[in-house]
Amino acid sequence: MTRPAAMPTVLIVPGLRDHADAHWQTLLATHLCVHGRKVRTVPPMGRVDLDCAARVRAIEREARSIDGPLVIVAHSGGCVMVAHWARQTTREVRGALLATPPDFDRPLPEGYPTIDALRAAGWLPVPREALPFPSVVAASRDDPLGSYERIEELALDWGARLVDLGHVGHLNPASGYGMWSRAEEFVEEISACC
Repeated sequence: MTRPAAMPTVLIVPGLRDHADAHWQTLLATHLCVHGRKVRTVPPMGRVDLDCAARVRAIEREARSIDGPLVIVAHSGGCVMVAHWARQTTREVRGALLATPPDFDRPLPEGYPTIDALRAAGWLPVPREALPFPSVVAASRDDPLGSYERIEELALDWGARLVDLGHVGHLNPASGYGMWSRAEEFVEEISACC
């Protein structure tokens, strides 16, 4: 008799922001915990210190502190962090939801880091090889941080399934998003995979 596979722990990887109570990742973590899921969050590091290697180490630290398989839930710059982290980790990952990754190869809107700042902090080049675990890239048709076509190319390079979210901006509170119910659907789908 085979034992059922362990329910993976959900590891939340925020983007270039500080903690935000109204962000869908924060709300998702609370919701999943209330419903008995194990959830960990990589501490948000904001935009002051952009050191990509420090962020990759933070993901690895959290991932290593978890027993059993993981499901990654990343948003924005967190998706790029996960791509960098995936190149060097040996952790078992059941899959990843990568929501609205930015296009760091093009200038971002005012208030976001410049290409030169991203390059100096180790973000560029953005990894383009296939991720070593199944993944879903959820892309917006009107994301100010990356055109749908560019994110479609990124998803293809990462070997990810692309999901068209329609017109959801950057899927953050500034775009009118708090709770994002599809996130839980993706988490359940990825958790059941493999």
